[in-house]
Amino acid sequence: MEIRAPRGTYDILPSQSVKWQYIEKILRETAAGFGYREIRTPMFEHTELFERGVGDTTDIVTKEMYSFLDKSSRSLTLRPEGTASCARALIENRIYSGVLPVKWYYTGPMFRYDRPQTGRYRQFHQFGVEVFGSHSPYVDGEVILLLIRMLEKLGLQDCELHLNSVGCPVCRETYRQKLVSFIEPRTAQLCDDCRTRYDKNPLRVLDCKERTCQAAVQGFPHIIDSLCNDCANHYGVVKASLTEMGVAYVEDHNLVRGLDYYTNTAFEVHIPSIGTQSAVGGGGRYDGLVSACGGPATPGIGFALGLERVLLAMDRHPVREWPDLGLDVLLVVLDENLTVNAMHLLDRLRVADIRADRDYNGRSMKAQLKFADKLGARMVVLMGEDEVERGVLPGRSMDTGQQQEVPQEDLIALIKRILA
Repeated sequence: MEIRAPRGTYDILPSQSVKWQYIEKILRETAAGFGYREIRTPMFEHTELFERGVGDTTDIVTKEMYSFLDKSSRSLTLRPEGTASCARALIENRIYSGVLPVKWYYTGPMFRYDRPQTGRYRQFHQFGVEVFGSHSPYVDGEVILLLIRMLEKLGLQDCELHLNSVGCPVCRETYRQKLVSFIEPRTAQLCDDCRTRYDKNPLRVLDCKERTCQAAVQGFPHIIDSLCNDCANHYGVVKASLTEMGVAYVEDHNLVRGLDYYTNTAFEVHIPSIGTQSAVGGGGRYDGLVSACGGPATPGIGFALGLERVLLAMDRHPVREWPDLGLDVLLVVLDENLTVNAMHLLDRLRVADIRADRDYNGRSMKAQLKFADKLGARMVVLMGEDEVERGVLPGRSMDTGQQQEVPQEDLIALIKRILA
């Protein structure tokens, strides 16, 4: 029986990995340009971290986590997202006692037991950023601007920024009471999950993707009408800073973060043209997260980009050619007795940052030239007994077919000239 990849996972083959490398390079460089530095956290953590850091009423924790007991009967979980791990690292390494704010980025696989569909997998990849240690609404504006600039540098221009505020624990409690009163007569129309959690956390109902729930809450009161003065001012500064930078946005009253430690700004970026799964990234402010994970009160804000969604958008709207990471040179060895000579020449080429390889299956010269074409090599260099004895090597362009013979010591210069 053929063993296949588990459902909801997939292989990233070399023809696709070149795209991933390009995307990750752009994201890393853009984040570094905004003053962010990389953090790498474990792919699994103690389950309690996500129960406290993501929320024990969320679908992620109640339905989607890959949790298991280790040999000491400790519950561990493959990370379903990156923010909680960053908060744990901040606390464990006492980063909060140093120079603040700290600006981190991370990238890597995440894991959720979800229903696989286009752009959604059980092992998926995120690029995220986190800022810890500043309450400033201008930090919110900069974080959102970073997300927009990343997508622009990837050539994705048809982005739609959705923005909202979820207030603070004080004004959110006032809003919670209003929302509960609104939802209570409509509970029969809610899905089972929302019926069990609406009283404890009614904002989760607004975030539900079930159509019956979305229909049931039509006309719900908006949280921005319940914001206290401080939260209203914070939200106003965020919007003004985005307007000043020329970033358009849509106020989305359905956009919420239903956990107690989320505060103020919430945002998502959509690319409507990629289909129903149009959200490519989003985030928000979480001033209560670090304390919820056992650390001192430390404000934070961040976002995560779904790399599968980004790649889907780029493939559907190609704006540039993907970078070519194929071979520069295939060394065509015409006599197996020249293997040692070929090894030394290949090493010289590679040390000179020329991507070079050779055939190891004893093909004929004609077959090796076809092999070079299939590999996408831009040049071939012919090595036969006669050429070695004369101390020369012919280099041939695969594009033009033009061939030039040069002394061996001049070969690298010839290759770089042809490649340029």
